Amino acid sequence: MDANATTPLLPEVLDAMRPIWIEGFGNASSIHQQGQQARAAVDRARESVAALLNCRAAEIVFTSGGTESDNMALLGLLSPGDHLITSAIEHHAVLHVAQELESRGVDVTFLPCTPDSLIEVGALEAAIRPNTKLVSVMLANNETGVIQPIRELADRTHAAGALFHTDAIQAAGKLSLDVKALGCDLLSISGHKMYAPQGTGALFVGRSVKLRSILFGGMHERGRRPGTENVAGIVGLGKAAELAKAWLLSDGPQELAALRDRLEQRILAAIEEVGVNGGSAARVVNTCNLFFDHVEAEALVIALDLKGLAVSGGSACQSGATKPSHVLTAMGLGDARSRGSLRFSLSRMNTVEDVDAALRILPVAVARVREVAPKYSSPSRQLTTSN
Repeated sequence: MDANATTPLLPEVLDAMRPIWIEGFGNASSIHQQGQQARAAVDRARESVAALLNCRAAEIVFTSGGTESDNMALLGLLSPGDHLITSAIEHHAVLHVAQELESRGVDVTFLPCTPDSLIEVGALEAAIRPNTKLVSVMLANNETGVIQPIRELADRTHAAGALFHTDAIQAAGKLSLDVKALGCDLLSISGHKMYAPQGTGALFVGRSVKLRSILFGGMHERGRRPGTENVAGIVGLGKAAELAKAWLLSDGPQELAALRDRLEQRILAAIEEVGVNGGSAARVVNTCNLFFDHVEAEALVIALDLKGLAVSGGSACQSGATKPSHVLTAMGLGDARSRGSLRFSLSRMNTVEDVDAALRILPVAVARVREVAPKYSSPSRQLTTSN
C-alpha cells in the first residue's frame, strides 16, 4: 500500500515492451529500417500519451521521469530577474529547483497552504508581480493526495500574463487529465506512478511556450530534450497511458475510492487517537494520510513491514537530521503528529482482501509501538516519502 512511491508494471505494459528489447532495438534517429520501426513505436506512444492529456502529440516531450520533467519546466523558462511562484507543499523536484533558481538570481515566492493542504487563489493573486514569469503548483499532493484548484490558479496566472505549470505526477492515472480544461501551459507526468517502468516520463509543453533545453547534445524531441530515446520505456509509458484512459472511463476510480474509504473509516473506528491529514479536501482516490498520536512513524513502518504491509512514513531525512514532513509542517501539524503520520496509497491491484488483511495487522502494530514508545529515543534516520 505504497503505490505513491512506485507502482508495479502491468502485464500488458511488459508485453508491449518485450519485443522492443528483443527485436525492435533500433535507434529511433537512424534512417534504416530498424531505426524507422523504433521511430514508429515512439510516435505511437506519443499519440497515446497525448490522448491521455487531450493535447497534440507534438506537445509531448519524453523524459527520464517526473524529476526531469519538473526540472525542464522551471529551468527551461526562468532567467535571472524573473519571478517564480510555487507552493510550500511541492515535491522536492520542484522545491529544490526553485531554491537553485533563487541562488541564480530568480525571485521566488513560496505560497502557504491551508490546514487542509490547499493553495488559495487569493494567496496567488497577492503574490503576483509585474515580473512574474511562471507559477508552478502541483495538481495532487504526493503525501496527502489533496487536489488543488488548478483551473482557478491557472486563470489568475494567465490574467497576469504569466505561464502555469503543474506537477501532475500523482494525478496521472488517477484523475482525468485534460490540459485544456486545466488551463495549464506545462504539465509533468512520471511513468512509474501509473504502472509504466521507472525511468520514463513526459512533459506537456503547449505549442506557444518557448522552452529552452536544459541538456545539450542532439536534436531529439524537436531539440527540446537531447539523448537517444528510451524506446522500450516510452512504449511502456504509451501502453500505460492507454490502459489508464480505459480505467478512468470504467468503474475503476469509484472502486478504488471505495477500497480507500473502507480502509480509512475502519482504521478510524478501530484505533483511538487517529485522524486524517487533509481529510476535508478532495483527494485522489487511492491516498489517505493518517496521524497516529503517541507513535513514531518510522517504528510503525518497520513493525508493519515485518508483518508484510508496506506503507510510507510522513517524514524525510535531510542532511542526516530527522525533520518532519515539509508538507505536514506547512499544514500546521506539530512535530509529534508530523512524525507520527503514515501514508497509505493503494494500487489498482489492491483488493478487499488486502484491505482487510491490513486492518487485522495495523491495530496490533499500533498498540505494540505505543506500548514500547517511551523506550525509544529519537530515531537516527527517517524514511523518505517519495513523489
